[in-house]
Amino acid sequence: MAAKKSVVVTADFSNVDHLHAGGASGIGLGITRSFAEHGAHISVLDVNPEGAQIVKGLSSEYPNATFSFMKADISQWDELAAVFEQIYREQGRIDVVMANAGISKEPKLIVDEDTPSRPPLHTLDVNLVGTIYSEFEIVPPSDGSVSDPRTAVKLAIHYIRKNAVVNGATVPSKGSIICTASNAGLYPFAVAPIYAASKFGVVGLVRSLARQLERQAIQINALAPAVLETNIAPDKALFKTMILTPMSTLTRGVQQLVSNPSLTGQIAEIHGENVSLREPTPYVDEDTGTNIETFWSLGYA
Repeated sequence: MAAKKSVVVTADFSNVDHLHAGGASGIGLGITRSFAEHGAHISVLDVNPEGAQIVKGLSSEYPNATFSFMKADISQWDELAAVFEQIYREQGRIDVVMANAGISKEPKLIVDEDTPSRPPLHTLDVNLVGTIYSEFEIVPPSDGSVSDPRTAVKLAIHYIRKNAVVNGATVPSKGSIICTASNAGLYPFAVAPIYAASKFGVVGLVRSLARQLERQAIQINALAPAVLETNIAPDKALFKTMILTPMSTLTRGVQQLVSNPSLTGQIAEIHGENVSLREPTPYVDEDTGTNIETFWSLGYA
């Protein structure tokens, strides 16, 4: 019997009542259900301990799948690194990492105040830095100071690259990383510029990292969903006037990316009933393309 696929989902199962009322609402829960339908083992990571009860309920709903819940704040490196190590030790492999957790709390940048105050950037910490932590192992500097991101080597990558390539595969793949961005990472989003910056960052990270990971036979892609009814919004009434995209479109996009090892560096825009793979902005001229390729040939910038 083939081993179950080992999937890690960084989720946000907060607002338990809303999740139960909405069924498969919440991106993390929708993704978890999607992999459960395929009989995977899903390790759910969430800062909210209430998520353990939801995962417990899923165990009876999907008897062919197995689950584990681990409390972890993905913006805290030590917590996340310890949890990944535990998952790998218990499961023996990590095949798919869904870097999904996100928040939409928006600090104000235009404020009437006598002395400018430092804006809170927790949205960037969770949405972008937390995503990077899901993909990179931060090596502490020798002087014991705060970790320097310039010394980054791979965390989801660190474990996925240990996997063997599937024999007979047309395109070799050791595993897949999928990050949750947003269509606010593709278009100007005037109401929440910090949130938009975090999601533009995720898009740039995925597109820029894909070529390096292709050499390691690891896929990396991102989801850029339109408006889905999830627990990230501060007010459920917000959805009443919105044109919503069903969760089934997003989970179909996830399975499309995971099941096709030739797809990497893709941004899957999730809108309505459609999954559209968005191409990067074309080079403005031939010189720009030449310079970008020269950087790649040199191996540094």
